[in-house]
Amino acid sequence: MAAPICQRSARCLLLGLSRYEHLSQRLRDSVTLTCRHLGKNDPISGHQLHRGVFMMHHPARRCAVLPRAGCARYITEDGVKVVLPESNLPSISQNQQEAAAIVTEDTASLSEELDDDPSASALSNVTEEDAIQFPPFPPSSHTLQDYVDHSETLQKLVLLGVDLSKLEKRPNVGTFLLKLDFERDISKILYFLKDVGLEDSQLGPLLTKNPFILSEDLDNLQKRVAYLRSKKFSKKAVALMVFKAPYLLNFSVERLDNRLGFFQQQLGLSAENTRDLVTRLPRMVTGSLEPIKENLKVLEIELGFRKNEIQHVALRVPKVLAASKYRLTETFDFVHNEMGIPHNILTKFPQIFNTSLLKIKERHKFLCFLERAIYDPTQPNYVSLDKLASMPDEYFCKEIAKASTEDLEQFRKTL
Repeated sequence: MAAPICQRSARCLLLGLSRYEHLSQRLRDSVTLTCRHLGKNDPISGHQLHRGVFMMHHPARRCAVLPRAGCARYITEDGVKVVLPESNLPSISQNQQEAAAIVTEDTASLSEELDDDPSASALSNVTEEDAIQFPPFPPSSHTLQDYVDHSETLQKLVLLGVDLSKLEKRPNVGTFLLKLDFERDISKILYFLKDVGLEDSQLGPLLTKNPFILSEDLDNLQKRVAYLRSKKFSKKAVALMVFKAPYLLNFSVERLDNRLGFFQQQLGLSAENTRDLVTRLPRMVTGSLEPIKENLKVLEIELGFRKNEIQHVALRVPKVLAASKYRLTETFDFVHNEMGIPHNILTKFPQIFNTSLLKIKERHKFLCFLERAIYDPTQPNYVSLDKLASMPDEYFCKEIAKASTEDLEQFRKTL
């Protein structure tokens, strides 16, 4: 027996979805609702829905698909009372210092990248008890494609913009999703994320990366957002952080407090600078702290930067903290020892650490060949590291090297 949605007309489905006030008008142009269906009020089969949406996934057509208003009730962030430190950012108690020093959380379960495991089944662990909850599905499959026809929840997630082809590569995620009822379990989380500040088009990508937010208790999610707001993160900043670091709200208030305290203490930052750092690269909060602690030691002990210089580098280019230590040391060795760039200039232009080392070497050697490799700011024709690293070849050749792009290409062939 097909799921109830399979007997709905295209017009009825559209009217039901449009109850949510922020529903994107782009849904009306979706490939899943053709002019024929809308004009004749024809029923839409699960097969048609799957063929039009699952196999022709258009990110630009994502929109919020929510049930009738009023089905979710929760206290807004201003009404949630959370016992928090009085300071703008977490106070560093002895327990927090110890926690920050020995943080070795296994974040494998919170990986932001999806593992591509073709041997894993989307429904690898289905018990008899689980099977009773499901509609009549195919007996076995390694793809969620076979279940879309029979699951209203999967159909609505597809309309929302969730990429099931990515989720099905993760063991047991399919079982987890099929246990959920869209109106009972999912809609309240979507309303919450909209209240946090996420746009319609951001909901699908977020759930694709972190479907497990659907298993979180709504009260806990509200408390975590309230905690961030109590630390003076703006609503816009919180929404940006949640989207860029999809697992952020899976962290408890205590764990978030420890993470923010770690960055504030290790870098000696003010409350404002800590907020700026975390807002620009929130994945540092949800990822492992071990690479960051190792990079801080590398910058100070191996590369010889002072603490205030490390602080400046981190605030200018936060990605340096999470970069590969081998990339840091190789880039520093060439720029400092081969090009003769001192620490104080590297501190002013830390984006050099985010530039391809091959690109730096090619341009430096090209300038040496032209006798224009002048990196002393007190000298005429001085070349800043910013321009060396960021300028496209055309402008680099014209403004810095005073040569043509053809000259640069010919020189590259000699390397």
